Amino acid sequence: MTFDYAAVKHLHVAAAAVSLALFVLRGCWMLAAPDMLRRGWVRVVPHVVDTLLLASALWLLWQIGPGAGAWLTAKVAGLVVYVAAGIIALRGGKTRGMRIAAFVFALATFGYIVSVAVTKSPLGFLAPVVRL
Repeated sequence: MTFDYAAVKHLHVAAAAVSLALFVLRGCWMLAAPDMLRRGWVRVVPHVVDTLLLASALWLLWQIGPGAGAWLTAKVAGLVVYVAAGIIALRGGKTRGMRIAAFVFALATFGYIVSVAVTKSPLGFLAPVVRL
């Protein structure tokens, strides 16, 4: 079976958007209605979406090949930071303030990851914009 690169890339982008939306929803529930986080679908669906996101990322990486460079390394490093901050935000923060700070930091990290993907630069949104 063959997969079209563009189709898998669209799946990856869509999964990233849904993953972000679910993270924001769970973050809002963490602040306003923590009991919602115990619902069955809330404990399953984000993991299914994140698995699709990771699987599509690995497939795209395989298609791009080993010469992709530093921007992919930056995305992976950003992903590790995002996951760690997300765990603190949704489960591990000892205080409400710590959870809020981790939530905001996770969102900023997600923004960085997207900017690295768009610019293909490890600097992401910090990379200079060159206009021709």
